[in-house]
Amino acid sequence: MNIIIRGKHIEVTDALKAYVIKRVGKLEKYSNEFMDVKVTLVVEEGRHRVEVTAPIHGMILRGEEESNDMYASIDLVVEKLERQIDKYRTRINKQMRSKVLKDHEIEHPVDNEDEDEIVRRKKFTLKPMSVEEAIMQMNLVGHNFFVFTNSDNHAVNVVYRRHSGDYGLLEPEEK
Repeated sequence: MNIIIRGKHIEVTDALKAYVIKRVGKLEKYSNEFMDVKVTLVVEEGRHRVEVTAPIHGMILRGEEESNDMYASIDLVVEKLERQIDKYRTRINKQMRSKVLKDHEIEHPVDNEDEDEIVRRKKFTLKPMSVEEAIMQMNLVGHNFFVFTNSDNHAVNVVYRRHSGDYGLLEPEEK
């Protein structure tokens, strides 16, 4: 497992780096297939936040925790990731055993005339998956929505978490 540590408004000392490697390295007991695990340590307004992104076979585990102490935040985020792995272990193992389909990237054309300025742009690959897999992936990354290619109809769909706590599905309709 390759752990990439980055600090924002904080100097990453050798002791802090060693602690991150020790604690985040615990995830390796669940799988030795983790790719480059990115850890970002952020200090803002006296709050210490740790963000961890851990790709594994086309899926992304993501956790973010914040407290008054950086070491406590690291412990909290590792515990959160371990809970995610435990919760989705069966589904993750099943997905890792299934054959890998070719991913394809889509372009997002943007016309900025007479519109607000786009301050961030993000590219991602669309992976064919079932609605249930998309909901699981959305929960793993901690987002409120997830864009994917539906393996049933090969259309781009969006799953999202509703205010009531259940899920919604956006499907394009041909005219």
